[in-house]
Amino acid sequence: MSETALGSDQLSYVEADLKFIVDDGETPVMYVDWPEEAHKAHPPIYEAHPCRIADGRPMAADFTLPDFGFTFLNQPSKVKDFYDTDEIKNVYDAEVAALIKSQMGARDVVVFDHTFRTADDAIQAENNTRAPVKAAHNDYTSRSARQRVQDIMPAGEAEALLEKRFAIVQTWRPINHPVVSEPFALCDGRTIPASGFVALERRYQNRTAETYHLCYSEGLEWYYFPEMAPEEVLVFKVFDSDTSKGVPFTAHTAFDDPTTAADARARESVESRALVFF
Repeated sequence: MSETALGSDQLSYVEADLKFIVDDGETPVMYVDWPEEAHKAHPPIYEAHPCRIADGRPMAADFTLPDFGFTFLNQPSKVKDFYDTDEIKNVYDAEVAALIKSQMGARDVVVFDHTFRTADDAIQAENNTRAPVKAAHNDYTSRSARQRVQDIMPAGEAEALLEKRFAIVQTWRPINHPVVSEPFALCDGRTIPASGFVALERRYQNRTAETYHLCYSEGLEWYYFPEMAPEEVLVFKVFDSDTSKGVPFTAHTAFDDPTTAADARARESVESRALVFF
């Protein structure tokens, strides 16, 4: 951050309840598409805490991946229809890869997933999208990040890649219209304590995924970007094997903005995930 940058305590903000996991001393476990084992689940418990979520726009230029774990950019996309799978494959994959590569100074970027979210039931049904996630989390743990490399990269390459620095980096972009409901909040990764995460297992019949969910602590600092538009994008780290390169994790969540009008249009967004190699 520059010496003249604003601090979060100098920014306008909203106050909203955010959901945090409760660490009960036992690993939370969920079974996905595996009803025969569902009785073994230990569902996570969440509690809501009122949090101050600062408007990050006045200090947008100061957010960097090493310092905060995220950055905010004006980066229009050439995609015309984000629900067109061919256009995502032929246009957006390359855009996301180029953006992350330039921000991380990477040798190679492999985009492997796009998740579309909205709270509009009709859009969910038509496009098979998901609802926004309203719980503070980070999509990968140290274990599951390495497993993702093994899952996606050819067996002959994965082990060699894991011996060098690698990262998993995500992007988040509004689509079709600016976001005025269920906005996206990001936590300053520097404010997350070393013991701040709880690993949550999601067990499938053929694999076990693992994500970090965030416990509440008073020192957490949160930011959002009001009325984020489709030409704007967030880039954020969810894992970096080299902790000397700054923040290795951050956390994010959707939230209910108390200033949102009752008739506001439901958010539509796309979150993309990529392996990053150096």
